[in-house]
Amino acid sequence: MRTGFLTIYWRDMLRFVRFRALLFSSLVQPALWLAFFGIAMSNNFERLTATMPAIPGVKTVGYLTFIGAGVIAMTTLFTSLFGGTVLLFDKNWGLMRETLSSPLPRIHVIIGIGLSAMTKSFIQAAVIMGFGLLLGVEFFRGYSLIQILYSLLGIMAFVGTFSLGFLFLSAAIAITMESPEGMQAVITLLTMPFFFTSNALYPVNSFPPVLRALSTINPLTHLVSGIRYFAIGSDFSAIGIRYTYTQGEILVSYIALLAFAGIMFFIARWRFSKVTVT
Repeated sequence: MRTGFLTIYWRDMLRFVRFRALLFSSLVQPALWLAFFGIAMSNNFERLTATMPAIPGVKTVGYLTFIGAGVIAMTTLFTSLFGGTVLLFDKNWGLMRETLSSPLPRIHVIIGIGLSAMTKSFIQAAVIMGFGLLLGVEFFRGYSLIQILYSLLGIMAFVGTFSLGFLFLSAAIAITMESPEGMQAVITLLTMPFFFTSNALYPVNSFPPVLRALSTINPLTHLVSGIRYFAIGSDFSAIGIRYTYTQGEILVSYIALLAFAGIMFFIARWRFSKVTVT
């Protein structure tokens, strides 16, 4: 049973692929969000910052490129938080009872669902990056092939770790809730503070002190910073603001995501060890 989690993983991926409407919407929706919201906001910001002088010697990118990393992070957040919903449906339909009564260790259920959410996040991130490049997002500008491959690995490491953390959180919520409506309300409540206290859509420099402090401990902020570091560079300016990232700062961000994923894993494991499905 050491590889029992692969069965859970494969089952969830088959469900993802076979439900064509779910597959289509999960891939197209973030691309459309980038196309409509990103382009509209990009035109507005570029008009407002047109008179600002360029910073000598610093690469300047448009708002569409700036928000591209935020859209990847936003999609990963939503996909991971709603990923645990399948466990709630399994519990309500009686499938969870059969799974938990089998010799399969309960921890394998968590790991299998977590890996499937991570795979979905990889697919969506790749779709958004590909579609963004067609729209004019300047990811990997001036990079060599080796640098692009290295950056893609870095982005996927950040996306994968982040998605695991929030999937474990979602799994802990799902195994506790009784109704899909209740879980949807809780997840919707969680997404707003994570999303709007991050640097996904706008710089956090002008935040009030309290929100700025929340932003520094927000996992979404660390994910966006990691994506921008690998996709845009360590030193660039956008919407009139200069952004610099050091390797040490990015390493700290990744360690923060690892710590968050580890804490959420132990919480999910604790919740699964206590649950009784009748």
